[in-house]
Amino acid sequence: MMDNKGQISLEYLLIFAISLILLTAFTLPLAQIAIEKTSDVSNTLNAKGELSKLSDAISQVYSEGHGSRHTVHLDVNKPIYVKITNAYISSSIKLSDGKSKTLTLNHNSNLASGGISLDKGENKIIVEWPIGEEKMNIYKKY
Repeated sequence: MMDNKGQISLEYLLIFAISLILLTAFTLPLAQIAIEKTSDVSNTLNAKGELSKLSDAISQVYSEGHGSRHTVHLDVNKPIYVKITNAYISSSIKLSDGKSKTLTLNHNSNLASGGISLDKGENKIIVEWPIGEEKMNIYKKY
């Protein structure tokens, strides 16, 4: 009788190697997609949190009235442009798949419509309502 144990071991190793190659070929692209989606969620949540700080500061200055001023430090992961009106602030976040998501937060104010660009990293934003002025001001301090 011939002993075929060596051939069977070789076949098992070959099947195991092919299985690993197939598993890797399918899981790596899925892992890349998952990483991109996770990064998009993280960037969006970061931007929404920072916009929430700005919206809260605007509402606070409006509620305190003439002569009030607040400084807000915003730290964003990507540069964004914030559109400002008297009722809301909004920003469009570009996602990894090329689409964009618009974030909108409501607040009370008498701000004139405009916008402000936030650079990647820390930004110092001043929200004030000067005494004797009709409208509030918002600007970036460098």
